Amino acid sequence: MQQTTKLDRIHALLEAYQSGALGGEKMPEDENPALDRESKENYNYFTLPMALNYQRNSYTLWECANKTYRDEDTKDVFDTKAVMAMQEEVLRDKLLKYKVALQPNKQPVIWKTICETIEMVFDGDIRNLFLENGYSVQKIKEYIAGNKRKFPYLGGNKICNYWLYVMEQYTDVTFVDRENITVAPDTHVIQASERLGIISLEEARRNNVQEVVASRWREILKETDLVPIDVHTPMWLWSRGKFRVEI
Repeated sequence: MQQTTKLDRIHALLEAYQSGALGGEKMPEDENPALDRESKENYNYFTLPMALNYQRNSYTLWECANKTYRDEDTKDVFDTKAVMAMQEEVLRDKLLKYKVALQPNKQPVIWKTICETIEMVFDGDIRNLFLENGYSVQKIKEYIAGNKRKFPYLGGNKICNYWLYVMEQYTDVTFVDRENITVAPDTHVIQASERLGIISLEEARRNNVQEVVASRWREILKETDLVPIDVHTPMWLWSRGKFRVEI
């Protein structure tokens, strides 16, 4: 398949998405308490649950997060200072109440570690991570990669890129190099990339498929007006809809 044909299919996918043919009227993260986009609280809301967003339904995760935030008894798990002072079993019970955490031992530790990072390293404000790195995606990702223990799971390649995309969509942050937010290669994105001919079926089965997908999308869109993360949601919806729309 020639690259021009691939680009034609990519544009056809984007057109299908923009016309509503792929669905997507409501995305998982639309389940939120409608906080001020500029606020520290809003940044925390879209950061902490993201670290638990693996091997589970994204729509369910964010529904659980919203219920947790809206309940006065559990809302304080989004307050990093409050979490620092919280006893382990109290935090566990609060995170399990609406199942924002599913693993009672591991996931509360992940949540608390990220809260500690925000409190101790960024003066209680995750926005300082972006400020201190000049709102550069590349520098932010390099910083997180160099401090992975402080960002459990959030520092993973797939989740980190998707988190930065969500930050861009649901907060007021503007990155100076958004082209460096690569596609977040989850199962749906990998399947859609193979379907579009971006990767081969053999490549889709490799252990390093996530790196292959991210690299291939950067390469294909390099000379276009598109950046990789622009195609993430259309691919995700297309695959989630079992490719019912012909592209």
